[in-house]
Amino acid sequence: MKKTAFFIFTKSIGLYINLLSFVFPKKASQLAYAFFSEPREGKLSKDKLPGILQEAKSEMFQLQEDSFHTYTWKGNDTVILLVHGWESNASRWENLLPYLKKSGSTIIAIDGPAHGLSSGKEFNIPQYAEFIHVAVQKFKPQYLIGHSIGGKTCLYYQSVYQNDALKKMVILGAPSDFKIILNNYITLLSLNTKISKSLEAHYLNNFKLSLEQFSGKIFASKLNIKGLIAHDIDDTVVLFEEGKKIAGAWKNVIFIETKGLGHSMHDDELYKKVSHFLFEEK
Repeated sequence: MKKTAFFIFTKSIGLYINLLSFVFPKKASQLAYAFFSEPREGKLSKDKLPGILQEAKSEMFQLQEDSFHTYTWKGNDTVILLVHGWESNASRWENLLPYLKKSGSTIIAIDGPAHGLSSGKEFNIPQYAEFIHVAVQKFKPQYLIGHSIGGKTCLYYQSVYQNDALKKMVILGAPSDFKIILNNYITLLSLNTKISKSLEAHYLNNFKLSLEQFSGKIFASKLNIKGLIAHDIDDTVVLFEEGKKIAGAWKNVIFIETKGLGHSMHDDELYKKVSHFLFEEK
């Protein structure tokens, strides 16, 4: 029943956008982009913060018209920055934190655009990377860990900013080809060619990258730091092949295949391997 209702809902939205495109094409394009880029989950309120975030020191940073939040669990001079994914927030790292804290490190988690306590309605990778850049300048992390689209943002960040102070990066369940994500959305709503072309044009005009260039494997090919990629073979949100694409392009990377973890990838054994990679492996 839920699947049928969801099918009818998505196709109804697509039909409305398609019809609107013949009368008000600009409005239709804006609406299609809004449905694609605006998360419907992951926001937090200050008076109802998850317990794990209440334990941390929260800070707000201003970046032009936008603001974003970070959460700090203070430790020693070794700093790790955590970057969550779509429709999530900094609290998603709760299961990993104990393994990182054992090292004594200072841990920073960030809320992405339109997620957690950060401002805005729209999420996009270039803006998320700008948030990371501001946080990096403030906290000077040596290690970066990203999950899902947050992992891809880490790849984009390092390929653009080339931060020499970073020593290692961990990417969990991240997508490579943005075109696949966009095409899945277009198929889900059955959007017409006019709308699909306008969405592609939006990314080219606003982010100066074609969909083919907006690729995790291309970003990874520009990295010199050591990396670890983990991807679950049963991931139905971001297919396993996406992780393999990124790993195949990264010069200095370890690839871990997991099974039965799904997209969230919360697992004690995996987190032990992540900790070993960061703090014990040369």
